[in-house]
Amino acid sequence: MEIPGITFPLLGDFELNFLPYFTVFGWKIYWYGVIIAIGFLLAVIYTVKHAKEFGLTEDDVIDTLLWAVPLGIIGARLYYVVFYRDAAGTNPYFDGYGDLRDIVAIWEGGLAIYGGVIGGVIGLVIATRMKKISSRAMLDVVSFGLLIGQAIGRWGNFTNREAHGTETMVPWRMGLVYSYKTFYYHPTFLYESLWNVLGFLLLHFVMRKRRKFDGQLFLCYLAWYGLGRLFIEGLRTDSLYVGASNLRVSQLLAGLTCILAAGCILYVLVFRRPEPEDLWLNRGKKAATAPEVSAPAPEKSELMSEERFDEELSDAFRILGGKAAAGPEENLEEAVEEAAAGDTVSSLTETAEKTAEVLAEAEEAATETGEAADEETAAIRQTVSEVFESAEAEGETPAEEETAKEETSDAPEEPSGESDI
Repeated sequence: MEIPGITFPLLGDFELNFLPYFTVFGWKIYWYGVIIAIGFLLAVIYTVKHAKEFGLTEDDVIDTLLWAVPLGIIGARLYYVVFYRDAAGTNPYFDGYGDLRDIVAIWEGGLAIYGGVIGGVIGLVIATRMKKISSRAMLDVVSFGLLIGQAIGRWGNFTNREAHGTETMVPWRMGLVYSYKTFYYHPTFLYESLWNVLGFLLLHFVMRKRRKFDGQLFLCYLAWYGLGRLFIEGLRTDSLYVGASNLRVSQLLAGLTCILAAGCILYVLVFRRPEPEDLWLNRGKKAATAPEVSAPAPEKSELMSEERFDEELSDAFRILGGKAAAGPEENLEEAVEEAAAGDTVSSLTETAEKTAEVLAEAEEAATETGEAADEETAAIRQTVSEVFESAEAEGETPAEEETAKEETSDAPEEPSGESDI
């Protein structure tokens, strides 16, 4: 197959003659692959360097590329293989006569950018979900890489003498020189490369600093690239078609993505009205400035209940003991001793009744406020039980004591040197 020379009349009468590949130790290395690799490398450098501006890290970008790049290559090749038709209108990859191994021969050309974008986005979503980071923020920073890679990668089509347009005589035409004649075509690879460069400059210097929501730059990329590809694809002579129709696949997809992306941008900006603090980049600032949720203030009735409990509890311990530092057992023991010194069962009984009454009030107040003093309550119960047992040991209950007092109140007092106890 004859490899034609390349000429641009606008730049002079010189002619470029070179092979689409070079050899290293007998291996053919195509300029197409080298140029795409250079574009990919520059795209990675840019995205890694600017990842922090989108709230991402360099590791986030590298880990995402490990998924996006392989799936992007697979998607780009499958898109081409599925929709490719030869001059006879058949698909040589699936007609039953071709070699299926040619499907993986990407070094010979045959990669479709839209297939690459679709596959790459799928890989990106998988990676960002695994790392629990924003897919839309990652799409924004990757948009610059796509424009860089496409702007440079299109020159691989130039080295292969492919992806040119229909014949024309415009001043900037490209000539393919064969041995017997020169044919002039639209340099559509050049159109798309320059369109992508302009899109990159707009995103980098204008839209990057005016971003209102995550995913906005990726939508801008889709709208911008789709608009250019819609017209450029119509000039090409090697388009992929939908089946046996005359409908160009990439032209259809370019128009749809352009309209949908522009519609999404307008909808979000007009109806959703996003704020800068909603960006993934500002998620930490938003959390830091969010008002703290304080516990509700206690109601007045609750405060009064607590104060009443405090007063009743203070009274209870004041009755049970005269010393602030003394425990409930110690105070009640002192009360029992004082009652014994009075030489009357009634004194002892009265002390027990008062203690039981104070205990009941203290327990009731503790129940209302949800607080319980288990150890103190157990000690008080034990002491009260001992007091009642002491009273019963004398053979009288509190009720019998009162009856005996009434019966003997009118009787003359007889001196006695002994105690009733």
